[in-house]
Amino acid sequence: MAMGKKVARGSLLPSVLEDDGLETEHERVELGGIGSRPPSRPSKAYSRGSVDYQRVTRSDGSLLGPSGGGSGAVVSGDGYQEVEVEEEVGEGRRSTSSARRASDTMEEDYDTDLDLEGCVASRLAYDPTGEVRYREACRTLKVIPASFFLRNMHSSELNMTHHGLGPQGTKALAVPLVTNISVVRLNLRDNWMEALGGSAVAELLKENCYITEIDLSENRLGDGGAEALCSMLLENTTLACLRLSSNELSDGAAKHLSLAISTNQSLESLDLSHNKLGDAAGETLGYAIAENTGMKFLSLAWNCIRGRGAIALAKGLGANIFLRKVDLSYNGLGKDGAVALGEALRENNTLEELNISNNRIPPEGAIRFSIGLKVNKTIRILKMARNPMQSAGCYGILASIQSNPASVMEYLDFSDITVDLQFDKLYNIMQETFPSLQIKHGGRVNAYKIST
Repeated sequence: MAMGKKVARGSLLPSVLEDDGLETEHERVELGGIGSRPPSRPSKAYSRGSVDYQRVTRSDGSLLGPSGGGSGAVVSGDGYQEVEVEEEVGEGRRSTSSARRASDTMEEDYDTDLDLEGCVASRLAYDPTGEVRYREACRTLKVIPASFFLRNMHSSELNMTHHGLGPQGTKALAVPLVTNISVVRLNLRDNWMEALGGSAVAELLKENCYITEIDLSENRLGDGGAEALCSMLLENTTLACLRLSSNELSDGAAKHLSLAISTNQSLESLDLSHNKLGDAAGETLGYAIAENTGMKFLSLAWNCIRGRGAIALAKGLGANIFLRKVDLSYNGLGKDGAVALGEALRENNTLEELNISNNRIPPEGAIRFSIGLKVNKTIRILKMARNPMQSAGCYGILASIQSNPASVMEYLDFSDITVDLQFDKLYNIMQETFPSLQIKHGGRVNAYKIST
């Protein structure tokens, strides 16, 4: 039986690309030599008008072109003529119709594997945005995906406050953020995540090395969530700012916080305000603060620290040489706490801003606190608003600053505390030596009284 005639590939390729896109892909692979094919391929001839095109593949992979020969021609519905062609293989001859059926079966299986298994595996493996993982996590946890997150997951700052994620929604959100490299500042304030959600965020931060600032305030984390986050701080070395305000943290969380503060030296800012930390927490945290060498800002405002807790905390501040700003407002330091803080300011030479507003500090406590201001060279901002220290306490603070030529005080906040004429005269005198000093107070007593 005569073999089909060979033609140049250049005359074959354009017509095949134009006629059938699926065949084009197969022939591209064959022409480029990419991939392997079965040893024997079907031989087909197509006729359109007076021009015959034959696609024949030999066992060596070569491609035959137009031919006028062939046998067993069949006219298809689209006007093409399909012809069975026989070719020699080795010593014998065989019909390519059976080989075609076998190879087509092999090709079908091969293509199916690529389309289903390869594509799915590739899609899951390469997911730079994390969108696929997030949707899968939401489906598994039976929560609705947050459209805001899907739209902003590429932003460097992601603000998800008040989105009602809950524990399960937080868990789903944590899945794509493990590998996310875009988000640097993450705000999850007020999402009711509770301890379960807090634990999910803690696991996220153990793996993610790009997030440097996170706000978890108002999430009802409790001591359980705080324990998980403190465990994270023992491993994480990239997080610089952590806000845990209004999370119902009690003295039970203090031991975990203490270990994290004394161990982690990369965290620069910690907000523990509006919690339930008491005297025991003050004692425990005081020792940790003394050992910390990385934190620059600490807020314990709106807690229940007083008595021995306040004294221990003040001693810790005195030993710390890195803190720049401390907020202890709305606690119960009282006289003893104020005296201890005055002693701390005598030793501390790094603290620049101190807020002890609304701490039940009496006039005597304020005067004894001011002793530390006579030698301190770093405090620039001092806030003592709404303390029952009266004008006498305010005058004592101002007089101590006057007697310290090395003082750098720039701002005194005595809001809601009325001062007398004596304080006013001293302030006027100090304006010559401290021209940049500003004072805010609750007004002057007898300001409208006409002297006789």
